Amino acid sequence: MADGRRVVVTGLGALSPLGNDVASTWSGMVEGRSGIGPITAFDASNLRTRIAGELKDFDPETWLPRKEARRLDRFVQIYVAAAIQAMDDAGIEVDEATAPRMGAIVGTGMGGLQAYEEAIITKRERGPDRINPLTITRIIANMAAGYSAIHFGFTGPTNTTITACAASANAIGDATELIRRGAADVMLSGGAETGITEFVVAAFNASRALSTRNDDPETASRPFDLDRDGFVMGEGGAALVLEERERALARGATVYGEVLGYGMSTDAYHVTLPRPGGQGQAVAMELALADAGLAPSDIDYVNAHGTSTPANDATETAAIHRAFGSAAADLAISSTKSVTGHLLGGAGAIEAMACLLAIRDGVVPPTATLTTPDPECDLDYVPGEARELPVTYTMSNSFGFGGHNVALVLGRA
Repeated sequence: MADGRRVVVTGLGALSPLGNDVASTWSGMVEGRSGIGPITAFDASNLRTRIAGELKDFDPETWLPRKEARRLDRFVQIYVAAAIQAMDDAGIEVDEATAPRMGAIVGTGMGGLQAYEEAIITKRERGPDRINPLTITRIIANMAAGYSAIHFGFTGPTNTTITACAASANAIGDATELIRRGAADVMLSGGAETGITEFVVAAFNASRALSTRNDDPETASRPFDLDRDGFVMGEGGAALVLEERERALARGATVYGEVLGYGMSTDAYHVTLPRPGGQGQAVAMELALADAGLAPSDIDYVNAHGTSTPANDATETAAIHRAFGSAAADLAISSTKSVTGHLLGGAGAIEAMACLLAIRDGVVPPTATLTTPDPECDLDYVPGEARELPVTYTMSNSFGFGGHNVALVLGRA
């Protein structure tokens, strides 16, 4: 690690069920405006779950030439759209001299699921010779990072993290480490997911993970609520431009905040369930605090993983108690999945973005649908309405199937 190299965020981009840019996504989180509704991407009438958080009016050709857009799976289209927003926001210029010091790390849980499902249907109904010749490059999960490098001209470190719902938080943490140790000066990082397909919804239904509150989609995602019955699938993603601090200051960049801490651990317990008691999750939080050089009492706000599943929310509560001790009672905690649904591999990035905007605006978004607190979830989850609060240091939690635990600490620059 290069001594003294610090990492700041100078650009943001997002597409979510709340809107196709940062401003509308953030305003929806703060207002508690739900982006969840009936599934329109396909006929879901034969499924137990018929609701999701879909993007509205997303046209990839707004961001990419038609020929290029058609070569890419939807998850890549969404990520690249967010990345273009973030790079424009940062005002980053890429040329022959700077390109080797710039790269991309992107997280996704499952990659090109829509392309995969389309190819299987084509093979079954029309035969193997009718499969799109671009199918493999549309399916593979590394294509969001690879295409980002192609699009912007980066020739530095480029990689993909695939740790389920922790993927884009891992991507941000790993990209931060590259800048810290001097391997890069600018990294484009984040993640995206588009899991709203008939196959994926049916598969999650089979595992009893999804909410079936089809008659009330806007309140179906109920993190930390006694009446929660599973998560709600969302689609979208976010991109962050991470930059070495002195470089950013020298060019007069707008700085949203600093990535101060990165912690990760593994439960080594179960393929889907978190380890009871939250020990593994707590370790990730404790490592992130130590990396940031902060005490638990320094954190003002935690954007919780908060999926609205019975096991996750209770375990995360226990983990926060374990990691923060007596300081847990003073934390403002919320789950923005209450309005976006769960963006799976894209969740960590869009929630890190929410932490940075909470710092900027001095407001904590609510857990909008929390009305009946679960006695096992006994912390301050900012129910119902946003809260004005001076925010200096935040933590964003992301936990994934397979026992992957990631915590990021972000602070005022």
